[in-house]
Amino acid sequence: MNALFIYPEIPETFWSFKYALEYVSKKSAFPPLGLLTIAAMVPDTWHKRLVDMNVRQLTDEDLLWADYAFISVMSVQKTSFARVLLRCRDLGVKVVAGGPHFTAEEGTIAGVDHLVLGEAEETFRHFLEDLLNGQAKELYIPETRPDLGLTCEPDWSLIDFRDYDSMLLQFSRGCPFDCEFCDIVRINGRRQRTKSAYRFIAEVEGLFLKGWRGSVFIVDDNFIGVTSKVKEMLTALAGWMEAHGRPFHFFTEASVDLAEDAELMNLMAEAGFNKVFIGIESPNAESLGEAGKLQNLRTDLLKSVRIIQNHGLEVMGGFIIGFDSDPEDIFEKQVEFIQRSGIIMAMVGLLEALKGTKLWKRLKSEGRLLSESSGDNTDCELNFIPRMNRETLISGYRRVLETIYAPDAYYRRCREFLLVYRQHTVSTIDGSGIMAFLRSLWRIGICNEEGFGRYYWRLLVWSLVTRPKTFGEAVRLMIVGIHFRKCLLQSRPVPGFPGLGPTGNAGMKPIRTI
Repeated sequence: MNALFIYPEIPETFWSFKYALEYVSKKSAFPPLGLLTIAAMVPDTWHKRLVDMNVRQLTDEDLLWADYAFISVMSVQKTSFARVLLRCRDLGVKVVAGGPHFTAEEGTIAGVDHLVLGEAEETFRHFLEDLLNGQAKELYIPETRPDLGLTCEPDWSLIDFRDYDSMLLQFSRGCPFDCEFCDIVRINGRRQRTKSAYRFIAEVEGLFLKGWRGSVFIVDDNFIGVTSKVKEMLTALAGWMEAHGRPFHFFTEASVDLAEDAELMNLMAEAGFNKVFIGIESPNAESLGEAGKLQNLRTDLLKSVRIIQNHGLEVMGGFIIGFDSDPEDIFEKQVEFIQRSGIIMAMVGLLEALKGTKLWKRLKSEGRLLSESSGDNTDCELNFIPRMNRETLISGYRRVLETIYAPDAYYRRCREFLLVYRQHTVSTIDGSGIMAFLRSLWRIGICNEEGFGRYYWRLLVWSLVTRPKTFGEAVRLMIVGIHFRKCLLQSRPVPGFPGLGPTGNAGMKPIRTI
């Protein structure tokens, strides 16, 4: 049996880091963890091939080789998936599809031979059993949420590490919170499930033995959901890292209540974590209350960000504009908070009603739902009728992006962050890092790419003089700034805001479970 695993294209987004990857000669930020995990589940007697369309083109030769095409899809990939599906139909390749997009849709898809919903540890295992017995069904719907001890270690042999900037691992699934706009609880449940510390360290060890060194993204929905389990794992991970020469640096996603647990933050820093993505959403309390973001209401958000940064963790922040409770000055409030917080990677998106969420159900009952979600919350294609005037909302949103990623504002935010950041994890400087620095000297420092030239020199000199240990971070931040700015400038122009247009998927999670 020839099994072809296909990962459709992801549009150019803030999360793609396309322009930053040019500096380190990488083709994509992340590999497809879900497909690599599924691939490890198929029988060893099968022949396997993976095509990540974000790394290379899918050829007819690939498709003609395959008996089955296995495709995992997030909503933002559905356009690419539709094209792949047509090619499979034309060439007579059977298609097995799954992933969060189809799990949310909960229905059959025309042209798909077998639709496998939910988490692969349950439904994909059943599909394989039926396929091997010649009884494969068209639709597989999950009945339970599986124990993560059943998860296979990803089949890393199917990718070339040199294509990617970061690798991916997973410790848990699910989230204890149930925000109105979020679909995590629907897809992965509110009771958070974890792997054992031993099992997770074994996966870290496996990645190490395969030769990977550098960045690893722990793709959990909320890494700190089960604190006792996380602390147990982090203690073991810190020991492993020390014994192996600290070959990795980790980043993940968590809720803002991380700031309330100093022991947990210290353990994360000791284990090699240096960044965390947190859903800040809004500085407006009424908007947070509307969204059910109660964990953000019980704390001073700005102070919490500062605490986390002071523990050696850079905060990447998710922000949403478009809540019913947003005041007319929400745009200025968002800019002020982002600038004061020193959150460099501010992923700002418009509110989007994802199918099946509490928000989607409420808007539908109110007669305000217009269409299904595009999966891209920065394309300015609202799929519901907002309370605020639509034109006011969209133009204000675009103004926020233009303001925070202007070279001067971005430079000031970098300084604000580096002033409070207490760096614990220092990334190893390898050949690609040296090349990235040299390219930045030429492209940003000398050629003044995107108008960042003088701010590049100012930040690097300031860093050397006042915070020399942060010099590498300063270079990295300026390179990332070029990516963010180019995402804005490469998009279609918007009247009143020259060069600014829809910029990809600023708030999109890059990874979902399979």
